[in-house]
Amino acid sequence: MKVGVFDSGVGGLTVARSLQQSGCFSELLYYGDTARVPYGNKDSNTVTRYALEAVEFFNGADVDALVVACNTVSVTALEAMQKFANKPVYGVLEPGVMALQQLAAEPSSARVLVIATRSTIKSNAYQQRIADLGFQHVTAMATPLFVPMVEEEIYAGPILEEAFKHYFNGLETPDVVLLGCTHFPLLADSISTYFGGAKTIHSGEAMVAWLKQHLDLEARFETTPIKILATENVEAVKRTSLRWGLALD
Repeated sequence: MKVGVFDSGVGGLTVARSLQQSGCFSELLYYGDTARVPYGNKDSNTVTRYALEAVEFFNGADVDALVVACNTVSVTALEAMQKFANKPVYGVLEPGVMALQQLAAEPSSARVLVIATRSTIKSNAYQQRIADLGFQHVTAMATPLFVPMVEEEIYAGPILEEAFKHYFNGLETPDVVLLGCTHFPLLADSISTYFGGAKTIHSGEAMVAWLKQHLDLEARFETTPIKILATENVEAVKRTSLRWGLALD
């Protein structure tokens, strides 16, 4: 099975890495809209227009399905993409919520923190789906400073600690942190440590689990080659992919 991965920039490489490491896919094609990143501060009409342009690209690509790694696109434009695509399109919202349901056995008492871009939080998509499952203690917070920190490879240390204090000071310690932005998995260990060992939900891992369950996939490929494309500075995206642990051809 050949899978395309779309993201607004480089963050979706964390999802691509999980797909590559799963051994469930024969090939991956990554497409990052690096010329127009970030999407998280753009209005919904603009995000949808950009997303449909990506669909047009993948409609002509040799892939069997498309994974939308970007949370902002997943909560804003997924239905429009599915309508115009000539292949199945999967977003990260449902897998993340499914992972939360499996991880937190007692939804009535579990304290859940959702962190994401402003657009994702403003959409209320995660909050509504989580509430529908019976979770009563849900906090949603936009943490945009984490994106440039990850891109500067600040995964731990005093600068990140100050950012944690800026956002989380006075917050009741969560049991689970849902990482609603593809950049945030690289901060997962630091976030878990800050909250005394809180569990974290990673979009890439959640997507792999969801695809395995819904498409009856299993690991059968020793290697999964990935081709990386971008609307701007593709060499920089390739360098980032190597730093973040992907295996390039």
